[in-house]
Amino acid sequence: MSENLSIQKAEGIWVVRAGGAVIAETSAALELTEGNAAPVIYFPRHDVAMAFLERTDSRTSCPIKGEASYYSLITKSTTIPDACWSYEQPREAAARIAGYISFYPERVTVEQV
Repeated sequence: MSENLSIQKAEGIWVVRAGGAVIAETSAALELTEGNAAPVIYFPRHDVAMAFLERTDSRTSCPIKGEASYYSLITKSTTIPDACWSYEQPREAAARIAGYISFYPERVTVEQV
């Protein structure tokens, strides 16, 4: 694993809320820390209400994690463009986050309950 990347189980139960709806809830979240950046919480896809997500054409590339795909979040009250992302085929150093989705905490509520 890369010296700059750490992935571990996130303790407790984690929830994502947006537009008055619970979008994700899990006790199986992963916490990814890269360098000195703040930890990022990843939710298993099976614990995310995928019906609220619509894939976009947005992509970014990270030399450590690989290529990220983005999703807009659509609720009854709002659409949040590129609210979350997923590394569907991550590089070896980030293999544990395959099948997981992370949300921008400045666009939705991501909290430990």
